[in-house]
Amino acid sequence: MTGTDRRVVPLERDARSRPDETTPLEACLLQAAAALDRPLTLAALQATQSAQAEGAGGVRAAITAAERAGLQAAFGARRLRDFDTTLTPAILLLEGERAVVLHEVRPEGRLAVYDPALGEDLGEIRRDALEAVYTGHAILLRREHRDDIRAADEGPRGHWFWSALLANRWSYAQVLLAAVLANALSLTTSIFIMVVYDRVLPNEATESLIALTVGVGLALLFDFLIKTLRASFIDQAGQRADMAIGRRLFDQLLEMQMRARKGSTGALTSTMREFETLRDFFTSATLVAVVDLPFILLFIGVIAAIGGPLALVPAIAVPVVLVVGLAVQPVLARLAERSFEDGQSKQSVLVETVAGLETIKATGAAARMRARWEEAIARQSEHGARARTVTQAAMNATSFTQQAAQVMIVFHGVFLVTAGGTSMGALIASVILTGRALAPLAQLAQTLTRLNQARSSYRNLDALMRADSERPPARHWISRPRLEGRIRFEDVHFTYPDQTQAALNGVSFTIEPGEKVAILGRIGSGKSTVARLLLGLYAPDRGAVRLDDTDIRQIDPGDLRRNVGTVLQDVWLFSGTIRENIAIGARRPRDAEILEAARIAGVEDFVARHPSGYDMRLAERGEGLSGGQKQAISLARALLGQPPVLLLDEPTSAMDVQNEREVITRLGAAARDRTMVVVTHRTSLLDLVDRVIVLENGRVAADGDKSILARGARQAAGARDGA
Repeated sequence: MTGTDRRVVPLERDARSRPDETTPLEACLLQAAAALDRPLTLAALQATQSAQAEGAGGVRAAITAAERAGLQAAFGARRLRDFDTTLTPAILLLEGERAVVLHEVRPEGRLAVYDPALGEDLGEIRRDALEAVYTGHAILLRREHRDDIRAADEGPRGHWFWSALLANRWSYAQVLLAAVLANALSLTTSIFIMVVYDRVLPNEATESLIALTVGVGLALLFDFLIKTLRASFIDQAGQRADMAIGRRLFDQLLEMQMRARKGSTGALTSTMREFETLRDFFTSATLVAVVDLPFILLFIGVIAAIGGPLALVPAIAVPVVLVVGLAVQPVLARLAERSFEDGQSKQSVLVETVAGLETIKATGAAARMRARWEEAIARQSEHGARARTVTQAAMNATSFTQQAAQVMIVFHGVFLVTAGGTSMGALIASVILTGRALAPLAQLAQTLTRLNQARSSYRNLDALMRADSERPPARHWISRPRLEGRIRFEDVHFTYPDQTQAALNGVSFTIEPGEKVAILGRIGSGKSTVARLLLGLYAPDRGAVRLDDTDIRQIDPGDLRRNVGTVLQDVWLFSGTIRENIAIGARRPRDAEILEAARIAGVEDFVARHPSGYDMRLAERGEGLSGGQKQAISLARALLGQPPVLLLDEPTSAMDVQNEREVITRLGAAARDRTMVVVTHRTSLLDLVDRVIVLENGRVAADGDKSILARGARQAAGARDGA
């Protein structure tokens, strides 16, 4: 920027005057990331956002996107006059949901800033003018220089689980401090009883008794408050970790490559539910019991100080309980793993049954599903019963050892008191302290059982988090917010995971921008596989799929799918309104765009007759709508935003003849300048295309205009006549 560039930021503009595609905060983050040589695409930024990411939610999404791009990001309050060259570039949040990027602090109180409302160049403004609308909060950015920035298992944000716990280390430090104070205060009761028996009763010192009672009362009150605070610290730390870990798990689920998905839907759902087991272990009273274990040594030391040889009894009992607890761990670990597998099986049967309830009723498959359910329950119940038996045995052994230790304390103590080796008060105090010392061990077996369950949950969740992601850490994509629509398959070979037969064998073809092509073939010829590869849901084993001469593996997945409007063969609608289902993947769509897409797809034909209109609520999977109506909504979803490429896999197979004809007519007019790829068996859809590609056994068997179908039909008829 030259010294004569003195444009002033138009601070009077409102943020909502920006185009729908980019908010001021998004534009500022993209510009700042590029300035720090960590380029970030708009699609990657929007992929981190929730549908209602505004305000603080938008800031959180911006920080997450920056960290994924290899930047360190921090949000907080900072005065404008405190900024210098070491803190730039920084994103300043202004009033009215506006934002600018501060790039340079210049002499005489002038600042070089980037304002998305003015374009791509920097401008200059006086500090006092900017301070008048500055909210006092900013996002500070730095390049991340760690050597392991690209480590797929951790990434720029650290390990998915341990980093979230470390972020709450101060809360856990407070829990540890509270445990120290609580256990120290718990000694007061025993000391009080000892002093009363040894000093107060023999001397009838009533005033001393009152003073001691008041002191113990205060100690008990502080003990109550400290334990309450300790529980609060654990809950707060668990809640924060719950939000952080839960979001990262769900992000990984959404971004996981289809090739990396293992097991059934129910098994994957069961794996996600294991997060509850892991969370409960670190946020429950079990953690308190673990924290209290080291203080056993404190109580044994106090017993030794006041009771002398009496400390030998708990010193022997503690190792016995520990040995019993550790001895059952291998058995509990095996049972926990089997119980997890049984839970996956049961969840799989349940999800399958709920999703296919109509089919189960229609085909009379209830008996078969009931048998699978009962078998899954029986296995889980058997392993659960074994685990409970082992755990209960360990708990009973612990309880027996605890009671036996108190009895032996009394037995041994009587001889010591008789011999004058200790006092009556010290004996009673030692009995109480022995119970207090062994109390955490009473929960040891249960704690170790939950530890095994948590460890099993961690291993399975960690395997999920290590699965290949569509957005690996610090991956820099080519930003292609708008494509022309040239499609090229170059010698593409592909085999689905866990399959031996290739779905595609050397498929090659080119589709020019604006061309209309139908992909035909028998069942299993590879038609739908072509669609999945074009969407980037799978990557070819060999060869390349290109859009506008760019390998789609280089294009941000969000940009790719925003440029390809898709109707998949299996239509899936979500619970919510019709409007939400049409606009579910769009960014701030206008009502006019939704209405136009709905008109072309034929949604208007049945919505206009319903009193709720586009606010008509749908059940899960669109229950209550006909197959044709579901396809119309799915087609409207694909048309929204006018993508340059339309990929339609049997888009009208469930529509009646009249509706299909009307939709084809409107679709042909609306997609006149767009590339269209239609996967179909229906000859009626051929009116939309000028060219056909015929696949057979994963290869291109024919490629040309529609006349090749007529020639093929005549040749087949001639062959039959000759036979």
